[in-house]
Amino acid sequence: MEPGHSIELNAEPSVGPGRRSHRGTHTTAEYVLVGGGLQNALIALALLDQRPDTALTLIEREPELGGNHTWCFHAGDVPEAARGWVDGLVVKRWPSHDVVFPQHRRRLNYEYSAVTSSQLHRVVTERVAASRHARIVTASVGAVGRSSVTLDDGSTVRGQLVIDARGPAQGASSPTGAYQKFLGLELEVAANSTPRYPVLMDATVAQLDGFRFMYVLPWAGDRVLIEDTYYSTNDRLDAAALTGRIFEYAAQQGLRVHRVLREERGILPIPTRLQLQPRSTSPIRAGYAGGLFHPTTGYSLPVALRFALHIASRPARAALDQSYSRWLAQHERQLRFSVWLNRLLFGAFAPEQRCHVLERFYRLPVETILRFYALETTGLDRARILCGRPPSGFSLRRLLAGEQLS
Repeated sequence: MEPGHSIELNAEPSVGPGRRSHRGTHTTAEYVLVGGGLQNALIALALLDQRPDTALTLIEREPELGGNHTWCFHAGDVPEAARGWVDGLVVKRWPSHDVVFPQHRRRLNYEYSAVTSSQLHRVVTERVAASRHARIVTASVGAVGRSSVTLDDGSTVRGQLVIDARGPAQGASSPTGAYQKFLGLELEVAANSTPRYPVLMDATVAQLDGFRFMYVLPWAGDRVLIEDTYYSTNDRLDAAALTGRIFEYAAQQGLRVHRVLREERGILPIPTRLQLQPRSTSPIRAGYAGGLFHPTTGYSLPVALRFALHIASRPARAALDQSYSRWLAQHERQLRFSVWLNRLLFGAFAPEQRCHVLERFYRLPVETILRFYALETTGLDRARILCGRPPSGFSLRRLLAGEQLS
């Protein structure tokens, strides 16, 4: 699973290398993309791939796009038409990946790939610099309207379609008290000591503060990312305690740590009720705040990519046509199912029992697992997930009482 991650910096609006300042001016573009995270980066790349002369402006307040993230996906998440340009974002691929639970261990022989924010930034800025009509503006946004965006310096960027994908607010709270939170450390370790394959979940660790697992990405023989992840009913993250647990886990896996290269951390509210926002007119709210992510796993790339391909497949003025309405209705059906699963996970199980839900899930056919991660489950998939003997610890009384959900 891929925890979300957001870092807020207090940088003043500026113009980075190769970017253009328009202080006090009024400019026009076909697309105005507000926020330089994964969603709008994918939209920009999809547009420039399909229509290289597209006039677009991407606005990001920080000097680099993408924040401080690692995004992962399965091979089937990328349509063939997009593979050419998505491949340029990938920094590492593995042919298989593992999951480990107290009573179940499994290797899924299916390709798993990783994208980093630094690679995203490099690819997008190079592609934009090569375009005649695309630009990146480094600035803070004052207001977002239907066909214009006002920057803090008073300048305005007008567009036929405005897409606001600035993500959740820093410190955003969950109305139902459900969170996915994590601390990740990229570690330099002794040579040739990392595992061969990623471990998407190692839930053999102590079940503290809800459902807890370790997520492991072996970048190289001497470099590994380990994330200590929790599905919890509180948003407290004790970085010092989690750092100690990561070092303890690394030692248990036979990894001798030389130094910490990088840190990621995140607290992502998990929805247990579907609260849809109007998305039929510009500006479109996209990314996490627009519900274009997986409500259960936190994975964002598959849905963000599908939305980007839809936007790029038609002119800006036709983006919100009947095809978009059909796409949105299908996506919202998937959301409803995942949000219901979240209610079960947080409402029907005591915190220390949530591990059993995922352990049962990973006994399902691999095709069902992959479609669930991609947020493309079929009716049969949903029946397989819900039917059969409930996981250990299930309590209907607890669910109906709503002990964990406000």
